[in-house]
Amino acid sequence: MKFFIDTANIDEIREAASMGLLDGVTTNPSLVAKEGKNFRELLNEILEIVDGPISAEVVSTDFKGIMKEAKELAAIHKNIVIKIPLIQEGIKAVKALSSEGIKTNVTLCFSASQAILAAKAGATYISPFVGRLDDISHSGMQLIDQIVTIYRNYGFETQVLVASIRHPLHLVEAAEIGADVATIPFGVIKKLFNHPLTKSGLEKFLSDWKTLEE
Repeated sequence: MKFFIDTANIDEIREAASMGLLDGVTTNPSLVAKEGKNFRELLNEILEIVDGPISAEVVSTDFKGIMKEAKELAAIHKNIVIKIPLIQEGIKAVKALSSEGIKTNVTLCFSASQAILAAKAGATYISPFVGRLDDISHSGMQLIDQIVTIYRNYGFETQVLVASIRHPLHLVEAAEIGADVATIPFGVIKKLFNHPLTKSGLEKFLSDWKTLEE
């Protein structure tokens, strides 16, 4: 499973990269707005830190607008992946961009039928939002299971990128199902290290070692 970080914060990206765990980055307009920086300058900073797929989202909702933004973003660097909302005009653009060899990440996916559309259009990634589904009493991980099964049934090359991850269990369940990528907020990445027995065991080791120094 590949680990992407879901943030536009340079400090968080740099820290995650220093752990040696980071394969890519996903951003969205909300995350970028929090940073208060020029979008392109921010992308260039991220590209200097991470040598992997960097998802940059368009804000147009019509085919021509999406295509214009997508080509401008793709021209910045070979690692830029165009993030496009799962709407009719977006799927049209995904088909056109994929035919030109431009990588896409179809976002705001909440159903298996939507995921099929993205795969048929040639999307590089599909981003189902598990946490947001859980919020409305639907099983986000059940959706991941459905999509992975369907893609395997038909040999779709679109990678399943699990988004809206809220806690470590989401990551573990996604890995058990066989999702290709998890995009994880920095706070959740830090939680992956936590276990009370690790903490207590280390405290005991260090306490015992001190007795040798006395």
